Amino acid sequence: MTNRLSLAALALALAAGPAARAQQQAASPGAAPAQTPPSPRPNPAADRAGHLSDVMVRDLRLNGYQAARLRAINADKTTKLEAAERTNAKNAPVLDQQRTGIYHERDQELQAVLSTEQYSNYFDARNRYNKADRDYASTASQATTQAFIKSVQNPAPARANNATIGPANPKATTRPAGNLGRNAR
Repeated sequence: MTNRLSLAALALALAAGPAARAQQQAASPGAAPAQTPPSPRPNPAADRAGHLSDVMVRDLRLNGYQAARLRAINADKTTKLEAAERTNAKNAPVLDQQRTGIYHERDQELQAVLSTEQYSNYFDARNRYNKADRDYASTASQATTQAFIKSVQNPAPARANNATIGPANPKATTRPAGNLGRNAR
């Protein structure tokens, strides 16, 4: 009988433990607030893949599964394209060869995801999709460059109260005459 009572008391204590801790944390006013997740950083490759995927999903009339697979494929291929564009920016023939290989990989992967009619429509329009992707990438990079130049030329205030860095005001730097605190005698 005492074993049953002690087991019941143990089970009750274990069940009440997390609830009591949660109440204690909520009741303590000095407790630190929960951490907010950091804001996502802009990712040009993800934006580029998302834009291309949105256009393709709309044009090809994909279902949810196909759209999810297409987005994953485009994210992978866009990352590869951006890496190739960075490494071979000054060597156009090599860049074109790598682009062709990446586009061929995308074609093969999409053939497994799309229906015959959808793939036929994609294959007919793939040059248009590739051009739209390159155009979006070039305008996005130009916009990023312009935003960077603007931020350097006109820096935003570093503090929340809109304080800016500028020449010191000599009148504001003089100390007031009189009592300067507890150490003044």
